Amino acid sequence: MLPLIVADIFELAGRFRDDGEAISNTVGQTQARWQVMSAASADPHTVPQIARRLGVSRQNVQRIADLLVTDGSAIFQSNPDHKSSPYLVLTRRGQAALADITRAAAASHARIARRLGGTDLAPLHRSLRRLIEATSSD
Repeated sequence: MLPLIVADIFELAGRFRDDGEAISNTVGQTQARWQVMSAASADPHTVPQIARRLGVSRQNVQRIADLLVTDGSAIFQSNPDHKSSPYLVLTRRGQAALADITRAAAASHARIARRLGGTDLAPLHRSLRRLIEATSSD
């Protein structure tokens, strides 16, 4: 049964990636930029911290962070704990772009929720969290 669940999760992840790309494109962004902006939107995070959170390479996040800084969506802010690893912080422009994407995502999520017809997703969420915990390294 577990191999079928894994295959379904991969299929679903692919569909969510496609949806995410379409959503972010509506406001002139990419899904990769959306993910980095989202990870940088809360407390200050460095590029390596964002990469670990997203499960991608530091180099990939650095490339995207540099693009965000170049277009004025983010800035690098000094990190007193690690001078060679600054924080990536969204500017007002970046916050506005993230807010636009979030609104577009909410509309997409509402359409999916309507298709589910009131299905209680809490048990699914709990099961997925248990699966994530079971696959984490000790």
